[in-house]
Parts: sequence; C-alpha cells; structure tokens
Amino acid sequence: MHDSDRTANLLGATALALTDLMLEGATEAAGVSASGAAALVTLSASPGVSVTELGRRVGLTQSAAARMVDSLEADGLIERRPHPFNNRWVTVHPTRAGRRAAHRLLAARGGPLSHAVATLDEGERRELTRLLETLLTRLYGRVGKAQYMCRLCDRARCTADASCPVGEAEKEAGTPERQARR
Repeated sequence: MHDSDRTANLLGATALALTDLMLEGATEAAGVSASGAAALVTLSASPGVSVTELGRRVGLTQSAAARMVDSLEADGLIERRPHPFNNRWVTVHPTRAGRRAAHRLLAARGGPLSHAVATLDEGERRELTRLLETLLTRLYGRVGKAQYMCRLCDRARCTADASCPVGEAEKEAGTPERQARR
C-alpha cells in the first residue's frame, strides 16, 4: 500500500471510530436518533426554518424530515409555528426542552473528541487544527453545503477564537445565485 493509501485508510478508521463515539454519546444524551440530534443542533443555531429546509440541512428527504419533525414534536423537543409572512407555511423551532437537549448532546459529542485531541501535545494539536481546516475547506468544494457539513458542530466552539473554515469556504465560493451569474 502506498503512503497516501495508508494515510487515507488510517483517516477512515479514525473518522469512523470518532463518529461512532460521538454519535453514541450525543444520541444517548438527548434520547433522539442521529438525524434528530442533527436537527436539534441545527434548530438551536438557526430556528425558524421550514421542514423541507431542515431536512436539507440534515440530509433527509422532505418526507423523512416530516416524520422526524413529527417525532421530535411528539417528544416536546420542537414545535411548529406559522410562518410570519405566509400562513400556509410553517417553521420549526426548538422548545426549551429541545434547546436543553441540544446543549446536552453537544456536550456529550464534544467529550470523545476532546479526549482524543487531548492525547496530542500542543504542537500536534496546532498541526492537526491546520490540517483539519485545510481538509474541511477542500471538502466543502465537494460537498458544497455548509449547513449539512456542520449539522452537528458546536458552532460556538468553532468560531470563538477563529473563523469556521467551512463558512469561509462557503463565502469564498459565493451563494448559488452569485455562482450562476459568473
């Protein structure tokens, strides 16, 4: 196996292990599915989106998003409200319990990630940060959906002392409308 093949394989194993640890803690903390967890985090950061938009942001079809919203609403974690400008549309908002659940799941999500990073020394952490920023910027070019890529991000931690590399990549790329005009 070439060095780059081995590196890619190691990255895949690391990503999968961290994803499993992160999702296990997050979904248990909030008592929801992985898509429900992503929806709660998304709505905590951007309340008031439509069911269809929420589905787009968490990677679900409109019908799957509607079922997820029904489930989260039945659990008292989100609520539907009339759209402020069009009474035929509804928007989705987290309830107080939903915001608390999102807070718990972000804390639980962060634990395994912080533990993994803590095994590195300061120089290794700085280098890993630099590499992850580069990877995320380039991955945005393939994925093209910042909201989707960051659906389980703790946005406050990501942007406390720096700018989000995914958000910066999105700004650099411009909006779809701006891209169409180029």
